[in-house]
Amino acid sequence: MIRSKLARRAAALGLFVLLVSLLPSEVVAQGAELGRQRLGRSYWHFFAAYLIVWALVFGWIVSIARRLRSVEDRLNADDLAK
Repeated sequence: MIRSKLARRAAALGLFVLLVSLLPSEVVAQGAELGRQRLGRSYWHFFAAYLIVWALVFGWIVSIARRLRSVEDRLNADDLAK
């Protein structure tokens, strides 16, 4: 049950990322002038920090889902044993 929910959420997120990536840069940047701006060399560490934080959050969510599945399996096994 959890796997199917997780799979549906992952598919929805993938679809969202795909749709956003297909938008023209002017729409995403909300203007032609903003669309011409690029990530400066001095700001690469902000991108790296956000990437690391998102990876940690995603890992934490996966860890919680695995532990929850383990608890549910143990509870179901106890119910079947009774």
